[in-house]
This record gives sequence, C-alpha cells and structure tokens, in this order.
Amino acid sequence: MTPVYSSGFQPNPLDTIDVLAFVLCSPNAFVPGGDESDMAAVVELIQPAKEEAIRRWQEARNKKMVS
Repeated sequence: MTPVYSSGFQPNPLDTIDVLAFVLCSPNAFVPGGDESDMAAVVELIQPAKEEAIRRWQEARNKKMVS
C-alpha cells in the first residue's frame, strides 16, 4: 500500500485497504476549509467514484474467487 501522505497516491483498485480507505475518506479531506457549495460539488463528484471503486473491487474479488 502506498503511504496516504504521498501527493501521487493512486489507490490500487484490487487492494481492499486502498479501496476501503478511499470509500471511508470524508469529503472534507478533498476541500479543507471549503464552503458549503464546494463541499456539495465534491460530494457530487466523489460519491460515484466511491461506488465505482467498490464495484471494481467486488468484480476483481469475484474473478479471483472463481480462478
């Protein structure tokens, strides 16, 4: 797992810990000190990305279990 403090952090979609860390990450982490409209925009963009991360992880896990 790549350290979270790395500016080039790229979550591994197959790594459970990376996916979980991304999914559980608060939107505040993406807009520190932002106003309500900034927060709403981030939530709108991040939620589908979190759902996609879970979908990809589940798909990879299912393929691994079948193999």
